[in-house]
Amino acid sequence: MRIDETLLNEAKAYAARNGRSLNSVMEDALRHLLNRSADLADRPRVELITSDAEPGYQPWVRVRLEAGEKLEHIAFELDDLEMLKGLRDAAS
Repeated sequence: MRIDETLLNEAKAYAARNGRSLNSVMEDALRHLLNRSADLADRPRVELITSDAEPGYQPWVRVRLEAGEKLEHIAFELDDLEMLKGLRDAAS
């Protein structure tokens, strides 16, 4: 077996700093690698949600942007409307 000299020197320095043998450091590193591989294999596959919507702003937002409004102003207005709706819902 051949190990990259730089990697071996780093492992030796790590072992010395932590008062461990090089052998125990190498065993732990291999154990960690093998356990990580097993954990990744056991993970369930994640399906990402995709959309066929057209990219861009809603038409009403685009009209306001083309009229010179800033997106941040439109967003603040939407936040205010959502907050008012929440207050109305809580009151009823």
